[in-house]
Amino acid sequence: MSKLVVAAAQFACATNPETNLAAAEKMVRAAAAQGARFVQLPELFATRYFCIEQDPDYFALAHALEDDPSVQLGRRLARELDVVLPISFFERAGQNFFNTVAMIDAGGEVLGRYRKAHIPSGPGYQEKHYFTPGDTGFKVWSTRVGRVGVGICWDQWFPECARAMTLAGAELLSYPTAIGTEPPPAAPIDSFGHWQRVQQGHAAANLVPVLAANRHGREASRQNPRELYLDFHGGSFIADASGAIVAQAARDADALLCAEFDLEALARARAAWGVFRDRRPDIYGALVRYDGGNPLR
Repeated sequence: MSKLVVAAAQFACATNPETNLAAAEKMVRAAAAQGARFVQLPELFATRYFCIEQDPDYFALAHALEDDPSVQLGRRLARELDVVLPISFFERAGQNFFNTVAMIDAGGEVLGRYRKAHIPSGPGYQEKHYFTPGDTGFKVWSTRVGRVGVGICWDQWFPECARAMTLAGAELLSYPTAIGTEPPPAAPIDSFGHWQRVQQGHAAANLVPVLAANRHGREASRQNPRELYLDFHGGSFIADASGAIVAQAARDADALLCAEFDLEALARARAAWGVFRDRRPDIYGALVRYDGGNPLR
């Protein structure tokens, strides 16, 4: 397949998982009706963003891959609509818990899973309390519509993640996301512009399209809702292989974004541009050292 229509879905997440699954299904069906063969939903879309606080009761939301309702929905829709769906879910695996994407191919087959590598920890984003750092490495899947690499939210700030997936053959990079303002009293810190520009850089540096699917709306702590809340900033987007924004959602409304790319033309452009030909991995050793291996220290 050369020309591919892709979609990024944005919606506000409710307390009731059934409501969120219904919203996701509505978005996927609408995307398929517009010709999309690849649809990205937001990060952990089945629930509110529980990582806003540390509460052991939230571990009950996790499921094994084969039992997760989001994955089951994704498999059903992929079979019926012939679409590729990376499904973000809270995974229970033995005694550990992961922030995971199940890659579901058109037809409903689960091709594998990616477990989030970079786990944030800060006010309102207490993910280290819930998630073990991923042990899968960065993944690229050969789907029926092309080779796709998927990172998860905080992964999107790291150029190493995007470059590793592109080197592994990704023709498209996609990021399910749950990001907004910092909570009080730090508010109104708003990272939206930085968040978007760094991903535009991934697209331009690697000459591949990038999708980011975020949630929107205010979500509050169950323990302290008046003083601890996040305003998710929406703004989901699709960037082309030059980094230009070709589809952009508002920051405060549900949205479905679609764009078409010619994967064969993009492959020719990557080969001609010389970015990968002229790489010098023999002198990039600093990238695998925490301190950069600086001889002057």
